[in-house]
Amino acid sequence: MSHQSDLLIAASATARPVRIVKAGAALEGRIAVWAEANGFTGKAGQLLVVPGADGAPEQALFGAGEAFEPMTARGLPTRLPAGDWRLEGVEGEAAHSAALAFALGGYLFDRYKARPERGRARLVALDGLDLTATLNIAAACALTREMVDTPAADMGPLQLETIAREIAEGAGASLTVTTGEALLEDNYPAVHAVGRAAAPHRAPRVLEIGWNLDKADRPLVALVGKGVVFDTGGLDLKPAAGMRNMKKDMGGAAHALALGRLIMQAGLPVRLVVLVAAVENAVSADAFRPGDILNSRKGLTIEIGNTDAEGRLILADVLTRAGEHEPDLTLDFATLTGAARIALGPELPPFYTDDDALAEGVLGAGQAVGDPLWRMPLWAGYRASLDSEIADVRNDSAAWAQAGSVTAALFLQKFAPTTGSWAHMDVFAWNPRARPGWPEGGEAQAIRACFRYLSDKFVK
Repeated sequence: MSHQSDLLIAASATARPVRIVKAGAALEGRIAVWAEANGFTGKAGQLLVVPGADGAPEQALFGAGEAFEPMTARGLPTRLPAGDWRLEGVEGEAAHSAALAFALGGYLFDRYKARPERGRARLVALDGLDLTATLNIAAACALTREMVDTPAADMGPLQLETIAREIAEGAGASLTVTTGEALLEDNYPAVHAVGRAAAPHRAPRVLEIGWNLDKADRPLVALVGKGVVFDTGGLDLKPAAGMRNMKKDMGGAAHALALGRLIMQAGLPVRLVVLVAAVENAVSADAFRPGDILNSRKGLTIEIGNTDAEGRLILADVLTRAGEHEPDLTLDFATLTGAARIALGPELPPFYTDDDALAEGVLGAGQAVGDPLWRMPLWAGYRASLDSEIADVRNDSAAWAQAGSVTAALFLQKFAPTTGSWAHMDVFAWNPRARPGWPEGGEAQAIRACFRYLSDKFVK
């Protein structure tokens, strides 16, 4: 697994410089000759290692383009030769952001593949950087990515519970788990319906972490995550290509758990509830069917038009549970719709809220930390697409509405807490192409943006 804690260090007597070079900047002497011979122009992300007289790496040039973007430093850990390095030509907040980017870029998922032992590049952090806080952020993103990358056989509902338990115990928080038939007794009927077709050892469950709940004077933040550990599509079976990466359908749960751990590690002055619905959308004689009418914790009945629209069903129950805590702010995370990717692609997740101040704060935070999101509308005109003739709501919107990510968010809004503000993050949680610092596979999206927003909002 990845070990970001090895990538950032406080000091090194042997650290070599990584010089940040703007496009077209003049270089001198043998460095200029070497750069010209190797076609180095300062283009953003371009890296050139410069050897010394003995042939060993002496320094490196890293292209900034017109202006240095700190997140491009994600590409350095896997491209620099092993050893200690320091950034030269960038200071202050940009240098601190680049250090975090360096830690993020060193992520490596090697649970199932033996790799040859080799040294790693390490970065000396600029004075003033809170190493612990920075590495906690990197570790939260790595936890998310590792959970998403792990195949479903080894990341089932029980494994999500185990991770939640470790997080809760590490923070002195409480954990309540409701499993299997107890979901019906405790009024989580939609979670039970979606997960009941799975094998007994992969029974559905609801996980609830509570932290600082006795501090009534503090605002309450609720984090909610979709934990579909594998999505076959149910009886509305996905084609093989659509099922291939469905181990990542618990990405929302991974995001909620990792962000929750980060909030508790930072000691933010809030009360915190983290709710995860962990299920496998399997196929068996007991699978829920198209045309079924499901009950929900809120009391609304749901007509099932498509069993592959299951994530919103389990979120309906846990969002309702979140509302029972009367939160001041609720954030839910889910790999909810392919329509979100059609609209914005894999790198720019949409989010939905009817609170303009919350939207502005999240967007600003995402821009500040290089963790982009895009606000999409909760368009009231499409609410009618969720109407059912025989139930209170349907889980698949009528075809005329077309905007699948928007209508999914409108469905969730019916169950979202009515106290405080609510936002829904329709994350992809996946890099479909490999590039330096962004290997193909699991990705953390919106965690850093939401953490910066929460820190700015609640830390005075």
